[in-house]
Amino acid sequence: MNDWRLYLQYGAGWGLLLWLFGYLLGIALFPVVPTQHLGWYISPLGLAATFFVLWRWAHVKTLAQGLVVGLIWASIAVAMDYVFIVLLLQPADGYYKADVYLYYVSALVLPLLAGWLRGRR
Repeated sequence: MNDWRLYLQYGAGWGLLLWLFGYLLGIALFPVVPTQHLGWYISPLGLAATFFVLWRWAHVKTLAQGLVVGLIWASIAVAMDYVFIVLLLQPADGYYKADVYLYYVSALVLPLLAGWLRGRR
């Protein structure tokens, strides 16, 4: 697969879908979970979805590909969160807490780790 296509499909495509998964999960859980704990309920499901996508569909084969995909995913997460949560919803208690930073770091590190593991073969 050409690098540009890989980054478009694996980076932008899966990055947007994974972000949308977490966003919709947050909307679904909002009525039943206290807002200060919402991210901690979403995190395990989001991490599981990310692991599954990286294992099943987003086959980054090198450390360099993993880095680029991770940077794309993290950039999408930061930008979309800012627009659709911080600006649009304006959470009363703020948004940026430990669970959000864990999410941003995992969006960057997990594709990098997948590329490193696949590159070792």
